[in-house]
Amino acid sequence: MQIESITTDGHKSALKAIKKSLPDVTVQRCLVHIQRMCLLWLTRFPKYLAGVELRALVLMLLKIKSSNDRLWWINELTIWYDRHKDYLSEKTYNEDTGRYWYKRKLLRRSYFTIKRALPNMFHYLANQKIPATTNGIEGYFGHLKNHLDLHRGLSVKHRINFIKWYVYLSNQK
Repeated sequence: MQIESITTDGHKSALKAIKKSLPDVTVQRCLVHIQRMCLLWLTRFPKYLAGVELRALVLMLLKIKSSNDRLWWINELTIWYDRHKDYLSEKTYNEDTGRYWYKRKLLRRSYFTIKRALPNMFHYLANQKIPATTNGIEGYFGHLKNHLDLHRGLSVKHRINFIKWYVYLSNQK
């Protein structure tokens, strides 16, 4: 079997394992996972303009279907960052300890999650075989888990064989 690409949720250990064992494979970050995490951190009703604008950009993420859409979206993200970088960089200092922390921690986390994922977010546009999300495979494994639950009493050996047959028969369809 030759692996062309891997679509992943972006977990650090998974990315590290892929880079180490399959360095030439294209890694596509799951857009749904990026969007879901950013929306969680930005909240449903952000209080400040920077959060409202970034949330709107994050909501557009799954609507990117062409290279022009990608270029426009990245440009809008860059404009957003240039407009709000001072706001994102505001810090609170503790006079006693000399330590500081960023005031807009979750807004920063959302932006930098996107920024770090950006090189691997849009491979699906160049190759139609690469899925933009992990939804398909998660659905596949969800069905597999449901079938395994029906056969709870299987030994480890029989479970392994069940999974092999399930994958084999699913690929025959």
